[in-house]
Amino acid sequence: MTAVELEEVVCREPDEAELNQFSDNGGKNVVYQLLDQKTSERRWLSERFLRWRRRYLPVDGDNRRDHGSVKQSGPLVSGAAYCISSCSMIILNKIVLSSYNFNAGISLMLYQNLISCLVVAVLDISGMVSVEKFNWKLIRVWLPVNVIFVGMLVSGMYSLKYINVAMVTILKNATNIITAIGEVYMFRKRQNNKVWAAMFMMIISAISGGITDLTFDAVGYTWQLANCFLTASYSLTLRRVMDKAKQSTKSGSLNEVSMVLLNNLLSLPFGIILIILLGEWRYVISTDVTKDAMFWVVATASGFLGLAISFTSMWFLHQTGPTTYSLVGSLNKVPISLAGLVLFKVPLSLPNLFSILFGLFAGVVFARAKMS
Repeated sequence: MTAVELEEVVCREPDEAELNQFSDNGGKNVVYQLLDQKTSERRWLSERFLRWRRRYLPVDGDNRRDHGSVKQSGPLVSGAAYCISSCSMIILNKIVLSSYNFNAGISLMLYQNLISCLVVAVLDISGMVSVEKFNWKLIRVWLPVNVIFVGMLVSGMYSLKYINVAMVTILKNATNIITAIGEVYMFRKRQNNKVWAAMFMMIISAISGGITDLTFDAVGYTWQLANCFLTASYSLTLRRVMDKAKQSTKSGSLNEVSMVLLNNLLSLPFGIILIILLGEWRYVISTDVTKDAMFWVVATASGFLGLAISFTSMWFLHQTGPTTYSLVGSLNKVPISLAGLVLFKVPLSLPNLFSILFGLFAGVVFARAKMS
């Protein structure tokens, strides 16, 4: 019996024709008995229906259904996948740029984005994902976003080459500050006092971390500052053009997979132009690092992980929600920082360690403040 049929059985009242059958002298007693019987049947069926509805249908707008332990483990598995891919991506990029001393961050970005395009194209052809058909109108709308996207990736590569992972993680907090200020001026969004307090804590941790950093590199910090501005600009610009971009598609929508492909695909010509203009292609051809098979294994793995972050973040967000996603993203900086300090044997002073921990705490406070 379907839900609609069952609900009709539960809720239907006796009609007038049924009552008229018992208009004789003893009819009223029979009618009352029938009504009592129907009431008890209705109550029993109602309880059964409610139990069935709670078990199989969404309750209170929650689209997640209870399918046992497998479904309950969904947020845990997706969250673990997101954290592992995010942490591994940063560590592998650091290995390629620092441990292998690879001085071609733009070429690495180009290679990783090419891998992402190929993988998404294969998934689209196999029918595992759905990708929106692109047109010139959409490309023109998206071009400013993509220029900032390329700058964000390149600056992130170079900052990671010169600065240790923990300090990169702490300095990235400045992105939140710039974004929050941009929201005030661009979208007239007011920030509460808790957010401003958390941002003040981030500023203190970044300044104290830079002062106490035993491996301080002015070039690296300059690249990271540029990365913070570009990342914030990317977020704000993306929010501004999103509606216009959706209107430029045939279906009137633009899913996350399509955005991943669009960003990576448009970045390829920009990357090639930069490699030629800056002469990076000469270094790539002549360096001995590119002749090392293990280097290509690590670089390829970082490319797959870059795409994995996009998919696992979407999966985790779907399994939980924006609040949990934001908080876990802030907490995820803790293992990334600790792994960076241990794996790369970063010289560390006690004040610098305190600054890093204080910055991680400020990031969590900021995430909680944005939720309130």
